[in-house]
Amino acid sequence: MGDATLHDREQMYRLIISQLLYDGYDSLAVNLGKSVNTPLDCPPSNKLMRITKLGLHADSEREERNDMRASRVDTVAPGTGIDLEFDTDVQTIAPEAALYETCYVTAHKGPCRAAAWSRDGQLVATGSDDASIKILDVERMLAKSATPALILANETAQQNMENHPVIRTLYDHIEEVTALDFHPNQQLLASGSKDYTIKLFDYSKPSVKRAYRSIQEAEYIRCLSFHPSGDFLLVGTQHPTLRLYDVNTAQCFVSSNPKDQHTGPVTAVQYCASANLYVSCSKDGDIKLWDGVSNRCINTFSKAHSGNEVCSVAFSRNSKYVLSSGKDSLIKLWEISTSRCLITYTGAGSGKQDHRTQAVFNHTEDYVLFPDEKTTSLCCWDSRNAERQKLLSLGHNNMVRCIVHSPTSPGFITCSDDFRARFWYRRSNTD
Repeated sequence: MGDATLHDREQMYRLIISQLLYDGYDSLAVNLGKSVNTPLDCPPSNKLMRITKLGLHADSEREERNDMRASRVDTVAPGTGIDLEFDTDVQTIAPEAALYETCYVTAHKGPCRAAAWSRDGQLVATGSDDASIKILDVERMLAKSATPALILANETAQQNMENHPVIRTLYDHIEEVTALDFHPNQQLLASGSKDYTIKLFDYSKPSVKRAYRSIQEAEYIRCLSFHPSGDFLLVGTQHPTLRLYDVNTAQCFVSSNPKDQHTGPVTAVQYCASANLYVSCSKDGDIKLWDGVSNRCINTFSKAHSGNEVCSVAFSRNSKYVLSSGKDSLIKLWEISTSRCLITYTGAGSGKQDHRTQAVFNHTEDYVLFPDEKTTSLCCWDSRNAERQKLLSLGHNNMVRCIVHSPTSPGFITCSDDFRARFWYRRSNTD
C-alpha cells in the first residue's frame, strides 16, 4: 500500500473517531482507535457528516445527469451493451433480426461493397464497384416506405426531389469504393478505393460531387476508421503496415517498431469509443490490439480463427470485448483483459467462405448478426449465450458483401453483389 493511501486511510479513521466522539459514542471511538492504531487525540467533530452529505448530493446529481444522457436517443444507443461480468439475467427488449423488414432499396451500377452509418444514426453511406458513393437519409427512407403508393405516384418532380432518400451522390474515385466512415462530429465522409486514394468529402454542401481532399497511397485501401476526435484517420491497405493520417495535414504516421505490423493485407480496423485502443485484423489470421496514443501493438491474438483470414473486428460499446469473424464462418467474442475467446457463435454456413463479410452487434448489443454467404440469409444469435435465433431471408440475388447496423436504432444496411443496398428496419407499434 502506497504512502498516499496510508495517509488517506489514517485521515479517514480520524474523521470516523471524531464523528463518534461528537455523537457521544466514546467507547466505540476508543475501541476503533486501538484497532486501527490511530492516536485518540482527535477532537469531537461533525466534519464527516458534512462530507457525507456533500458526497451523497454530488452522487445524486451525477446519476441525474447520466439518466438525462441515457434518455437522449439521438446521441446514445438504448440499452447498456454487453457486459458478461454483470449480465446474469438480462431482459432483451430489442427485436431479433427475423422481425426486421425491408424499408428501402437503392441500386448502384455495379456490385455494392461498402457501407457506413453516421454516429447519430441519421445517415448511411454506400459504396460500389462502379466507383460511386451514395448518402441516404434514414428518416426519408422510413417516410418513403410508410407513404401509400398512390400518394407517391402523384408526387410532383419537385416533391420527389425534396423527399428523395438519396441526398448526395459522390463521384471522385475511378475504381471500386472499398471503405467508408463518417466523421464523428463534422459533415465529412472518408472513403477508400482500389484506385489507391483516400478521399474526404464535405457533404454539408448540397451540390458537392468531388472530394475537398485526396490522399495518395502506395496500395489499394481496404479499411479505414476515424479517431473519435475526428483529427486522425486509421487506414489499412493491401500492404501489411497500418497507417495513421492527420486529417488536417495528411501527414502519415506508422508504428516505430516494424515487428508490430501484420504480415498480410489489413482487412479491418476500428477505434474503441475512448480512443485509447484500436484493433486490426488481417489475411495473416491475426488480430492485433494497439495503444491509441503510442501507436504500438500491445497484444496479438495469433491464429484467431485457426489460421484462416480474419474478415472483421469490432469493439463492444464498453471496449471490454472484440467481436471478430473469419473465413472459417465462425464469429468469436474476445475478452480484452484476458486475451481469451469467451464465446463462439456457430452455425453460419457449412464450410469456409469465399469472400469477406462482417459480423456486427445490433444497436443494443443483445444480438450478433452475420450474413450466410451460401444462402444469402442473415444468421442471428443472442450475444450473451450464443443461442441461435430465427434466420432472416435477405432477399438479395447474389451474396451479401457488407452489413452495418445502426448505432442508435433497429435498422441495418446490407450491400450485395446484385448491385443493391437494402435498408432493413423494425418498426415499433408507435411508429
